Amino acid sequence: MLRALPTFFLVLFLHFYLKKMFFQPLERVLAERRAATDGAREAAQVSLAKAETLAAQYEEAIRAARADIARQNEEVRQRLQAEQAEAIGAARLQARKAVETARAEITAEVESARASLRAESEALAHRIANRLLAGRAA
Repeated sequence: MLRALPTFFLVLFLHFYLKKMFFQPLERVLAERRAATDGAREAAQVSLAKAETLAAQYEEAIRAARADIARQNEEVRQRLQAEQAEAIGAARLQARKAVETARAEITAEVESARASLRAESEALAHRIANRLLAGRAA
């Protein structure tokens, strides 16, 4: 047993020596590495959360812009439709006036033609009557 004592002390010394010189620095390096990794993960999660927030803001801005563009397009369409309706109304009014003017001209021409026909029929009737009367008198 006395012979095993130096080996026991040597193993015990080796145990404390390795613990102090090898395992404690190794644990410290691993702890620092773990802290750096966890810190990087947390920073990445924070960055990801910020990116998601910004993406949501950009999507909302895009939705708002699209809604604004759609509203503007609708306003332009309604304005153009109103202008078109106004132009159609003006064209119809102008067409009605042209029809009324043409009807008035046609009515005037018909009255003029009737008056002319009356005058000619009376003149023709006088001529016929004069010839008949002149033929009987002779």
